[in-house]
Amino acid sequence: MRFLAGEFDVAVIGAGHAGIEAGLAAARLGCKTGVFTINMDAVGNCPCNPSIGGTAKGHLVREIDALGGEMGKAADECFLQSRMLNRGKGPAVHSLRAQIDRRAYSNRMKHTLELQENLELRQAEIIELEKQEDGLWLMTTRLEAQYRAKAVILATGTYLGGKIYVGDVSYESGPDGMFPSKYLPDSLQKMGMDIRRFKTGTPARVLRSSIDFSDLEEQEGDEHIVPFSYDTVSPGENKVKCYVSWTNERTKKVILDNIDRSPMYSGKIEGIGPRYCPSIEDKIVRFAEKPRHQLFIEPCGMDTEEMYIQGMSSSLPEDVQLSFYHTIKGLEHCTVMRPAYAIEYFCADPIQMNRTLEFRKFPGLYGAGQFNGSSGYEEAAAQGLVAGINAALKIQNKEPMILDRASSYTGTLIDDLVTKGCNDPYRMMTSRSEYRLILRQDNADVRLTPVGRRIGLINDDRWERFCKKQEMIKAEIERAKNTVLSPTEELNQILRDKNTSEVKTGVRLGDLLKRPQISYEDLTPVDKGRTTDDRNILEQVEIEIKYDGYIKRQLIIVEQVRKLESKILPENIDYNSIDGLRLEAREKLSKVRPESIGQASRISGVSPADISVLIIYLATLKNKEK
Repeated sequence: MRFLAGEFDVAVIGAGHAGIEAGLAAARLGCKTGVFTINMDAVGNCPCNPSIGGTAKGHLVREIDALGGEMGKAADECFLQSRMLNRGKGPAVHSLRAQIDRRAYSNRMKHTLELQENLELRQAEIIELEKQEDGLWLMTTRLEAQYRAKAVILATGTYLGGKIYVGDVSYESGPDGMFPSKYLPDSLQKMGMDIRRFKTGTPARVLRSSIDFSDLEEQEGDEHIVPFSYDTVSPGENKVKCYVSWTNERTKKVILDNIDRSPMYSGKIEGIGPRYCPSIEDKIVRFAEKPRHQLFIEPCGMDTEEMYIQGMSSSLPEDVQLSFYHTIKGLEHCTVMRPAYAIEYFCADPIQMNRTLEFRKFPGLYGAGQFNGSSGYEEAAAQGLVAGINAALKIQNKEPMILDRASSYTGTLIDDLVTKGCNDPYRMMTSRSEYRLILRQDNADVRLTPVGRRIGLINDDRWERFCKKQEMIKAEIERAKNTVLSPTEELNQILRDKNTSEVKTGVRLGDLLKRPQISYEDLTPVDKGRTTDDRNILEQVEIEIKYDGYIKRQLIIVEQVRKLESKILPENIDYNSIDGLRLEAREKLSKVRPESIGQASRISGVSPADISVLIIYLATLKNKEK
């Protein structure tokens, strides 16, 4: 018998990385929030790689933290090894990545939810969702309890209609052997939501003692550890090593000899898999000319003997998996504790949403994470934070938070999803942003902490420290521009050692820092007047000075593009009635419903000529209003 069990301002369905950030944000903004999970022990689970961050993903974690989210703090508390990727390249692509203790991370996030004021964590499977006549959403659990909410955020991950594939074997399941969300997809389709099937996968976990590490390449963490969170004062030390190995011709032969047994190639899997994180069988087929593929052997935690085989996800049968793992150096006699598997699941077409992540057809209903067609913990958390913030702001009758492409990777991620859609699981990469030089991970706080403060997620103490840091950066930039170093033998020896020209007269510190060969660290012996020794501040100052001209040029472009973003398109515009628009443009514009001329210009199939027609149309509307 169905019964009313409670009412919330915001209800979040799912407690993975998206659901956690959504729930915490809404509760911290003063909304009574309910977070529902199929299994309480799966809160904050990392069913795939035991790591946070990576190329572009590290940027997202920094942005989440800058806005007042939780992922960065939890990762800092639970990390096992930390590395800054791409140090050999420019600062725009430097990305932090940390191996984490996946169980410690999950427990830490679960406890955070339990302690959060205004938030209730419930174990329940939501099987029905419907909009009532009074505008509230009604959710029904499998145990027939019902909850009402002003806003609902769908953050179902890979649980929604989840189905596991290992060779010829397939069965309904969520990740890690959890129950799937079996009935909710029918309810969403009944509402009229457009959902489709995507697929992802994960590698095997093997027993540490069965690995031969003697001839493997060791991968150690950084000596100087950079934390994800701007709140982390002392991140601690690296606790583990990771290892590198490679596939070989024997690995390739085993896989190709059994490729017909892969559900990916036999046609059993209908869902579309991630383009940029393919399974090992997909790598072997797609990149047939490559003699080998790299893989990483990574610990899953301090209190487990499971090791994760990064880069080796597969849906081949278990016997084939054992055969190809045993061809790899170091894994010749490995014991597989958990076989690799593929998982297929339902997700929504994100084009149905606006940039607040609210469904246009279903006011008060939001999507976040893999439900929106993305892949990755970090992408999910960023969307969850945005959805939670906007759900709370809407309930409180406040202006929404919309992050544009020039403000953040989070804004780029969401704009890509809701404007361009995705035909396969979307993964954030630095190449997706046209503003990489100003969207660095080192300045995420400069870009977004004022936004988090304005919304209400940055407390007084954090704000005071942020403001002090900005004052110190400004002071050090001024000092560097005005400090003149004498042409001493000590300075010239430093310049010679760095293969850059000597100086014969006094030279400004800022001019020396503009040289690509020279860093703050190099000039330490001759630069005695620094206002701070804080590495983070000096790094930001050096980047601002070194790339000053490039940054200014990019900011000019940003302002030009933002003029197009300011040209707002009416919500009820009938694109079929606008003369001059091509047929394809009318169809795409009617489907996406862009909020501005700027967003319209990024829709595939909308040409510059179509944009000109829209600008003229807007001008005509304004003249009529006069």
